[in-house]
Amino acid sequence: MSNLKSLMAVLSLAILLGSCKGDSDDDPIVLNAGTLSGGPFSFVVDGMPDMVSGITLDANGIVGSNRTYLITDDAQNVLGIPPSLEAVEGVNFDDAGTGNCYIYHLVYEDGLSGLEAGSNVANFEGDFDLSNFVVVERLGLNAGVLEGGPYTFTVDGNPDMVSGVSLDATNLNGSLQTYVITDDQNNILGVPPTIEAVEGVNFDDAGVGVCLIWHLTYEEGLTGLAAGNNVSDFVGQWALSNSITVNREALDAGSISGGPYTFTVDGNADMVSGVMFDDTNLTGTTQRWVITDDQNNILGLPPTIEAVEGVNFDDAGVGVCLIWHITYEPGLTGLEAGNNVSDLQGFYALSNSLTVNREALNAGSIAGGPFTFDVDGTPDMVSGITLDDTNLTGSTQGWVITDDQNNILGLPPTIDEDEGVEFDDAGTGVCLIWHITYEPGLTGLMAGNNVSDLDGFYALSNSITVTRN
Repeated sequence: MSNLKSLMAVLSLAILLGSCKGDSDDDPIVLNAGTLSGGPFSFVVDGMPDMVSGITLDANGIVGSNRTYLITDDAQNVLGIPPSLEAVEGVNFDDAGTGNCYIYHLVYEDGLSGLEAGSNVANFEGDFDLSNFVVVERLGLNAGVLEGGPYTFTVDGNPDMVSGVSLDATNLNGSLQTYVITDDQNNILGVPPTIEAVEGVNFDDAGVGVCLIWHLTYEEGLTGLAAGNNVSDFVGQWALSNSITVNREALDAGSISGGPYTFTVDGNADMVSGVMFDDTNLTGTTQRWVITDDQNNILGLPPTIEAVEGVNFDDAGVGVCLIWHITYEPGLTGLEAGNNVSDLQGFYALSNSLTVNREALNAGSIAGGPFTFDVDGTPDMVSGITLDDTNLTGSTQGWVITDDQNNILGLPPTIDEDEGVEFDDAGTGVCLIWHITYEPGLTGLMAGNNVSDLDGFYALSNSITVTRN
């Protein structure tokens, strides 16, 4: 009985195994792309061919009807589909530019779609399997790291050289190296070959502005590397280091404060006071003061603030004066009274300016009339004349009556006496009534003279017309 039970158990097991084998024929095939070995690889993109070598594929357990190799970027965009390891090792990775490439082994079944250059692995549809990947790192040229500065110089005619510049060449690559000096727009000013040559450059010659010092590494065939070009004109394989800044500043004449000042040109001395000078940022070997008109014509060159405050601006007459502080270097020409600031030649700088307004006397404004009378033997007097003295200046005032040729007919001292003048006595014609202000010393102010005969400090108001028909 026990033997029968054992036989039945064996038969049952055989039936069970047969059933399992039949079911496995319907299960999907599990693809296996194997395992790649080799790398990682690291190349410099320098125009020279870069190929991988020594990559192997462990084919143990590979399953799949179709096989190929796949090269993608680090976002799995398909760059190429070499069919064999020999084809993979024939790929020039320098052509791909900087970045990372991945090499895969791919197995797939018929019907796979999306397998083409320009596609992405995520777009594959069908049965496929990718192996692990081998990394190919494509590095750019490296010009190293510059150290030193920043430097700040004053453009004053004296040589200015940098010092202490050094190059950290730890990651430097590239077959050719030099240094490049540009402005802040990357226009090339010079191409010194060594640090010693860089430290021999006189940056004062470049004038005011900013220079940048770079280290350049490049390969044969680079074009555009010449003074006058821009870095953007380079064509070829190249890399620039970080830059060191050289600031080239103009002379600084400091800052002045005071005023503005307003004087009346009346024969009385007018001096400024309270002029202040801030020399915090002052540069330059020689300083003094300059007084110009508002067209920058030089009127005087006082050497000190005390001398500036001793200038009598009344002597300059009506107009505007400007007070400046100037700093300059030996060799400056054109700094003399009678010249214009635009005539200065050399290294100099002017501060801000202070304004001195030199105003004429003001006789005020009169209103009334015009008046029209008939010459008929009947007395004719004006009335209702008023004087607005809001802006009136001058130590002495009066009234003037002239004909229409400005010949003086009378000099009534007040409005009341003005309104007491009998214009019928003047006969037919036109009279003009004026208000006058003046300073002691005025000559020519008498009946029978013309206004043009007046000599001294004076001013006339507007006139009121009296017509005598």
